[in-house]
Amino acid sequence: MFDIRDIMKTEVVTVKKDTPIYEAMERLVEHNITGLPVVDENMSLVGIVTEKDMLRLVVDLDVLKWESELDDSSTCVAKYMTEEVVSFAPEDSLLEICDCLLNKNFRRIPIVSDGKLVGILSRKDIIGYMLELRHKEKSPE
Repeated sequence: MFDIRDIMKTEVVTVKKDTPIYEAMERLVEHNITGLPVVDENMSLVGIVTEKDMLRLVVDLDVLKWESELDDSSTCVAKYMTEEVVSFAPEDSLLEICDCLLNKNFRRIPIVSDGKLVGILSRKDIIGYMLELRHKEKSPE
């Protein structure tokens, strides 16, 4: 039916555990994405850090320290990331992934093969793929 490999993004913006949190924030904004897989040097998935996780930084900072903390590069992704990540394999069912996206508060799912990150699939990717299929069906050949 649907092959995840046809829909997922394979050029994934990632960070490492020791990446400064503000650098991770810059990547989110620069690439207009809402979450970053956290990988080790072998591209093994070790966590995920999302814009929601990053909002915890605001809560963690004392309002009076806010300005001095903005330039602090010692605060790393490891402090804010989620370590227990729900992921799927490229051969898994798109229906299972959609069910997960519907029933969890996720916007994206890492795609992993043999423990290594090979792609990412977002709600927007699936919707875009559905529209692409619809346009192909309506196009006269």
